[in-house]
Amino acid sequence: MFKTARMRKIKIITLEKYISQTVDALHTRGILQISDISDRIQQDPELAEMVTPSKAAPQTGKLSSLLMKTSGISELLGNSLSENHGLKDLIMSFIKPDIPVQQLVNNYTTDELIKYVEEVLAQVEAKTSVIEGKLSALDTETSALQSNKSLAIKLSNLDMDLALLNDSQFTSTIVGRINVESASEIKNELSKLTDELDLYIVPTDDKEYSNIIVVTLKEFADAAYAVLRKFDFERYDIGDAEGRPAEVITKADSRLAAIESERSSIKADLRSVAEEWDDKILALKEQLENEKEKNEIFSAFVKTKDTYMLEAWVPLKDVEELKALVEKSTEGHCTFEVSDIQGTDDKDVPVLQQNCRYAKPYEFIVDMYAPVRYNEIDPTILVAIMMPFFFGFCLTDALYGLIVSIIGVILVRGLGKTKKSMNSFGWIFIACGIWAIILGLLTNGFIGDFPERMLSFRLPTVLPAVEAFKHPDTILIIAIAIGLIYTNIGFLIGMINNYRYGNKKEAWGSQIVWFIFEAGIVLLALGFLMPAIGLIGMILGGVLIVASIGILVWANGAYGVMDIFGYMGDILSYARLLALCLATGGIAMTVNILTQIVGTMIPIPVIPILLAIIVFIGGHIANFAFQVLGAFVNAMRLNYVEFFSQFFMSGNSKFEAFKANRIFTKTKD
Repeated sequence: MFKTARMRKIKIITLEKYISQTVDALHTRGILQISDISDRIQQDPELAEMVTPSKAAPQTGKLSSLLMKTSGISELLGNSLSENHGLKDLIMSFIKPDIPVQQLVNNYTTDELIKYVEEVLAQVEAKTSVIEGKLSALDTETSALQSNKSLAIKLSNLDMDLALLNDSQFTSTIVGRINVESASEIKNELSKLTDELDLYIVPTDDKEYSNIIVVTLKEFADAAYAVLRKFDFERYDIGDAEGRPAEVITKADSRLAAIESERSSIKADLRSVAEEWDDKILALKEQLENEKEKNEIFSAFVKTKDTYMLEAWVPLKDVEELKALVEKSTEGHCTFEVSDIQGTDDKDVPVLQQNCRYAKPYEFIVDMYAPVRYNEIDPTILVAIMMPFFFGFCLTDALYGLIVSIIGVILVRGLGKTKKSMNSFGWIFIACGIWAIILGLLTNGFIGDFPERMLSFRLPTVLPAVEAFKHPDTILIIAIAIGLIYTNIGFLIGMINNYRYGNKKEAWGSQIVWFIFEAGIVLLALGFLMPAIGLIGMILGGVLIVASIGILVWANGAYGVMDIFGYMGDILSYARLLALCLATGGIAMTVNILTQIVGTMIPIPVIPILLAIIVFIGGHIANFAFQVLGAFVNAMRLNYVEFFSQFFMSGNSKFEAFKANRIFTKTKD
């Protein structure tokens, strides 16, 4: 529980003719993580004389190409199936997502799989390429029509065939928009160019701008355009527009409507294709991904003329199974070298956490901070206990907590079935909500003070000594006490970790010193409060405090004394539990008071009740959203900042098994 799975480094050597079937067997079973040792040859001249780096299998490039093509088709079909999904469909995707049905597939060789995929893609592309071509043609036509319509709208005050505005054999026509104030100056500038130029200014509905048409010989076109550009001129592209502006707009609208009808019909055809082929394409994509991974892994090996060698990490409990698997795959033509991790040289050892079912979801929370180091204590179980408690302490409202738990149940029973992260968060929300319910019932938090204010009813579960708004001092003492205990657990873990890694000075200067400091504070306090201990307690307490200061200076230098303020800050930081507890109840109480006021302030039947309901529901929804977010963030912060900072060492990576991904497929054997 507090220790990660014990790992062993294993080297496997086998003959070339067995390497492919060995990789297949390892990929199917998925109990080891293969390391890339090909780069090590460049750093080890002796090894480089004996072996050479291996390369990815020759079919890898073809597999990558087919995978890209399959992914594109899968995206096309998936988008077709999800098109026109509304809010209801989005909600249902969380509550009741589609669970993939695994398709039974053959265990193909690489060449057989490539041939099979090419055959299937040819069938699908024969249908999708025609549909894509039609949609592309409609998109092109739509773009042209919209461009012509936009132009016609801009030139709506021009009563002429727009086709006449295109260049002729000898003349060039420039059409665009200018600022009204620049019109006279533009006329003067253009008149200086040539007499072979006609200029027309057409007013628009926008009083600040006018349309301008300049017709001149082609030899003066560039010069005329250069003049216009000096005056904030916006040029229009006439393109293939034909007819008067009103006619262009009418024709465009009519054709655009027809195009939408055609597009809907074509998309219906595409959806039919998607319904027929989507599952099969997803299965193909998964098969290609698995096969590509197997073919690429060869680049992590080294080889001689007739043999291959691979290096991997494997959990200790799986070593014998792995040996048996490889021996069977190679018909006994293999050799192994299994080695343990030496001392504390474990920075690069992949970590496989082995927590109980309750704590398993919280591995996600710990990993968001950093991977656990191989030989350090895994704090996941402590986070699993304290994070929901901190959340509940911050929220302390039974009904809010019930809603959080319901959201958790929905995630677990819905999206959590297809996504591991959502499943983890679902269980975390359930635990957090339960603690909020418990602490809310104990501290008199149920939609704020709703029972007493609205129903004149007091919750029978309330403990008067910890009622939040009557005894906040008690809540504060509990919060600080919890913080002190949890921080000291962090010190204890940090001390063990540092001694385990040989960092004894660090252990004394960062963890043990605080046990001495706390003992000194306790003895000093007892000396003041208990005459029986008196002067002896105060002297011993003072000695321990001075000793702790000396240890800080010895371990961390003169500035180590400043760590005392950091220690005090960490402990006092737990006062946020009281602050958020009161914030939740205080805002909820305010909403309840406003509801009462609104319900009685307007002497009109029905309306006050409706307004009161709106204030009540809207206010509590807003309060729920803000307080749940605040509770979750601060519960994580107390673990990440105040707790982990006392001991967490962090490793480099988690154990990632070389394993086939099977979501949409399953093999026949």
